[in-house]
Amino acid sequence: MASSDVSESSGVQSDPYRSFIYGEGEKDTVWRTGAPPNYEVVNNLFEEGRTNVWAKGTLEEKVQGIVKTWEMERVNKVRPQDYKSIDPEAFSHSVNGTPKKSLAEMAQIGGYNQFLQTSLPEDLRAYDPSKYTLQEAQNIFLNAFPRDFALEILEVYSGPPKVAYKFRHWSFMDGPFLGHAPTGELVQLIGISIFMVDESTMKVGNVEFFYDPGELLGDLLKGPLLDGSKAPKVSSDSGSGCPVISKLQI
Repeated sequence: MASSDVSESSGVQSDPYRSFIYGEGEKDTVWRTGAPPNYEVVNNLFEEGRTNVWAKGTLEEKVQGIVKTWEMERVNKVRPQDYKSIDPEAFSHSVNGTPKKSLAEMAQIGGYNQFLQTSLPEDLRAYDPSKYTLQEAQNIFLNAFPRDFALEILEVYSGPPKVAYKFRHWSFMDGPFLGHAPTGELVQLIGISIFMVDESTMKVGNVEFFYDPGELLGDLLKGPLLDGSKAPKVSSDSGSGCPVISKLQI
């Protein structure tokens, strides 16, 4: 969700961290919910919990804006022709070395299901992305994280065209997760991402993420089951066989 700031001088709505939500360029944009998204809640979480405040114009601040913007467009804009920060033809998305997904495939399964791909046997999965639709997955995680899931850039290792950076996602478990009671505790994960940017258009193409989903799922399973029963034996380990994440000191 995003901040809808209004400039007192211009009266024009804007988001301090994302582009291409408001303005003349978006007058014909088709939004998934019928209106531009509002990120006010998660922006407040971001501002309260971030570890760095990157100065305007720095590489870190620019990369943070690119990441937040392309993710906003991917989630909220229906038509590829409305994307300003993504190259629909070049775009692909992979997690921990799993097969790449196109924009169309991600639109069908949703971001949470893509990010939590696993090779674990079904009966050991703490969260099984094959069992939930896009909307069901969104509801599960929005219930657990009513304040949404904030993102910050911790470090940038290289600039365009090949951008590599370390990121942190976090929130507080203020709601239940798959029958587990909320803990109210900080839940976070840290990882590495690499994406390609066309230097002439600054549009994002191929995107790769490397991180341990078990870092997130383990925190979400801490609370007791709400029905008082004993939790079945599952693994919060990603089971991804990621060739990179085990070597990173993150």
